[in-house]
Amino acid sequence: MSNLIAWIIRAIPFGTIIMFGSMGEIVTEKSGNLNLGVPGIMYLGGFAGFASSYYYEKLSPDPKGWVCVIIALTAAILASMLGGLIFSFLTITLRANQNVTGLALTTFGQGVANFFGVFILNGSSYSSAPLANAAFAKKMPFLSSKFGVISKTVFSYGFLVYVAVILAVVLHYVLNKTRVGLNLRAVGENPGTADAAGINVTRYKYLATCLGAGISGIGGLYYVLDYNQGIWATTGQIEALGWLAVALVIFTTWKPLNAIWGAYLFGMLYWLYQFLPSLLGIKVASYVTDLIQMVPYVVTIIVLVVISFRKKKENQPPESLGLSYFREER
Repeated sequence: MSNLIAWIIRAIPFGTIIMFGSMGEIVTEKSGNLNLGVPGIMYLGGFAGFASSYYYEKLSPDPKGWVCVIIALTAAILASMLGGLIFSFLTITLRANQNVTGLALTTFGQGVANFFGVFILNGSSYSSAPLANAAFAKKMPFLSSKFGVISKTVFSYGFLVYVAVILAVVLHYVLNKTRVGLNLRAVGENPGTADAAGINVTRYKYLATCLGAGISGIGGLYYVLDYNQGIWATTGQIEALGWLAVALVIFTTWKPLNAIWGAYLFGMLYWLYQFLPSLLGIKVASYVTDLIQMVPYVVTIIVLVVISFRKKKENQPPESLGLSYFREER
C-alpha cells in the first residue's frame, strides 16, 4: 500500500509538468498551428521564472515568498509568449514551414536558457532559489495533514497542481461552450470558411499560439521551482518532458479534460520502472528498465493507431493542422 501511495505521489507532480505543456499545445493546435517548439518554450518559461526569482532573492534585502511567485510567473509567461510570438510571426506572417520552425524553436529555447544560465551557474553544476521553491511547493494549509492517506495523495502539492486542473476545466468550457472557442475551432478546421464568415483568422492564430505558449511555459516553471526543488541545472530534462507533453496532446485527442487523467497516467507509466519491482517483489534487469521507460510513448502510438482506424470526427486533429493559410487562395 505504501509503495502504491508513493507511486501516485511521484506521478502527480510529474504529470502536472506535462499537463501544462499539453494544454498549451492543445490551444495552439485548435487554431491550426502545429508548434513542435513546446520543449523550447518550456525551457524559456522555466529559466525566465527561475532567473527572475533567483536575482530577486539575491538582490533584495528582505525577499518575500509571495513576491517570488508573482515575479516568477510573470517572467515565465512573458518569456514563453515571446517564444510563441516568434513562432507566430514566422509561420503565420511569413508562412514558414511549421514543423521546421517548431524544431528550430526547441533548439533556440534550450540554447538561450543554457547560454544565460551560465551566468547564474558561474562555474558550478547547479544553482538554487530556495525561497521561490518554498513558496511554490507550499502545501495547502489545514488540508495537507488532516485526512490521512487522502491528504498524502490529494493535498500534498504546490498550488500549481490545482491550477493545472482548474485550467483544464476552464479551457474545456471556453473551447466548447463559448463563441470564442467556436470561432477558434472554426479557424483550425477550415480557415477559409472562417474568414468568409468574418472571423479574423490571423488574430485568432496569433492569440491562440501566444496564449498556448504562455500556458506551456508554466510547465517549465513548475518543473524548476517546484518539482526540481528550485534548482537550475543544464541536464536537458525539460526537453524530454516537452516531447512527452506533445505526445500527450495526441493521447488526449485534443481535449483539455482528458489531459487531467492522461497526464497522471503518463506520470504513473513514466515511474513504472521504479515501482514495478517493489510492487511485484521481483528484480528487473537494467535493459528491462529502459524498455519500461518507453511505455508512455508506446501507449501514445497505440492510441494514434486506434484513432486512425475508428475515424471519429471528434477524436481527429483540426483539419488544417500544420497548414499555412493563404487568404488569396480562398
